[in-house]
Amino acid sequence: MELRGKVWRYGDNIDTDVIIPARYLNTFDPQELAAHCMVDIDESFAKNVKAGDIMVGGKNFGCGSSREHAPVAIKASGVPVVIAASFARIFYRNGINIGLPLLEIGDAVEKIKAGDELRVDTDTGVIEDLTTGDKFKAHPLPGFVQEIAKAGGLINYTKSKN
Repeated sequence: MELRGKVWRYGDNIDTDVIIPARYLNTFDPQELAAHCMVDIDESFAKNVKAGDIMVGGKNFGCGSSREHAPVAIKASGVPVVIAASFARIFYRNGINIGLPLLEIGDAVEKIKAGDELRVDTDTGVIEDLTTGDKFKAHPLPGFVQEIAKAGGLINYTKSKN
């Protein structure tokens, strides 16, 4: 799947409490969660993110509690992929479960800046910064994870197999 969008850039150790603060966990409505996504670290995100924009983080993105609301809030914001140096394992699994592709590129992530435009091929793991001309290679998502993402998440994927 090829994606293209503007970068929203965040640093290391962005935890799930920052992605969606606990005070907004009284709902499971994805659009309501999206309305408060990143509010404690970037008040402009929820108001200005456009469908197709790409979130980029540093090391240990999605650390903290295991709340599934965090990747749901990101995906519902219109972000089709998150790229980071590394992800917290439970966040990574929750991303897979809801069909949000997550790509790790290690320290190379430092070259990607806020506002850059990226082209991302989730099938091959190739990321091109159209602003700078830099190219990066993430480990491509395994075939079954690509299928889960294309189905919109693990539940839809499982239903399609029955």
